Formats: sequence, structure tokens, C-alpha cells
Amino acid sequence: MSKRELKQYLKELTKEQLEEQILDLYGRFKEVKTFYDFAFNPREDKLLEEAKWQISKEYFPVNGRKPKTRRSVAQKHIRNFVRLGVDAPVIADLMLYNIEVAQTFCGERPVTQEAFYRAMLKSFEEALLFIEEHGLIAQLAPRINRIVDEAVEQRWMNRAAFEKTAALYTI
Repeated sequence: MSKRELKQYLKELTKEQLEEQILDLYGRFKEVKTFYDFAFNPREDKLLEEAKWQISKEYFPVNGRKPKTRRSVAQKHIRNFVRLGVDAPVIADLMLYNIEVAQTFCGERPVTQEAFYRAMLKSFEEALLFIEEHGLIAQLAPRINRIVDEAVEQRWMNRAAFEKTAALYTI
């Protein structure tokens, strides 16, 4: 169904039918419920804390299991924040937090998989691109520089790429 066909269909519905359909969607689909919950009560701080908790659990699980260190968990939360229309500074904070938690983990337990370092560099590049697009470079430069310094200090195999990427965006 095209957008045009959907508009035509919605025009044919009465207000009560439209309300009924929206309530049905709200009950059936978690994404719709999340959207409306956020639209009417945008508690970004609560969403941010929950996302940070989920990301940190990937590296520092509370139940003693082995850390999974999946980049996809953070990416899922970031995509969700973008889809909901969360403020850019909050999204940027989450993007940088993801890398900072990974670096904290690496500081305690060195990682040998090259894929981990590639994934973190990709996250860093995406974060800097997002931060630049939203004019937040000056505000977040100290955090960006700390991330680069930490990659160098921990002797990450792609630390030069971190430095080069940061140099493209920061002053």
C-alpha cells in the first residue's frame, strides 16, 4: 500500500474507527506503544539511563556470565533514539558512552579479536559524523579527545585510525 492509498483509506474512516485502529496498533505493536509513550511523555533521561544500563551489561554482566561485547546492542538503542526523535545531544552522549564502556572493559580485560577494534572504530566514525552534522563538536571535543587518548594508551591496534578520524573532525 502506498502512502497515497493509505491517506485515501484514512480519509474514509470515521473518527471513532480511526481511534479504534490506533488503539489496536498501540496494543499489538511494541514500537507503536514506545512511540506514543515517548511522544506524550518524552522522558529522555530515563530512556538514556536504560540504554546505558543495557550497553554496560554487555561488557559487565551482573549475573556473572561471560561478557558478550556486542556492538549491535548499542546500535539498536541508537537507531531507536533516532527513530523516536530524541535530541541530538542525548544520542551523541549514548554513542560516545558505548565506546567509553568498551574502553573501560578493554582496560580491565584486553581484547584480542581484531573485529572488536574494527567495530569500535566504526562506532567512533559514526559518532563523529553524527556529532559534526548536529554541530556538537566543540561541546563534545574533550570526550572525543579522551577516547582517542585512551585508545593510544591502551595500545589499540587501530589507534592511529582513531587519531586520524578525530583529527578530521576536531579543532
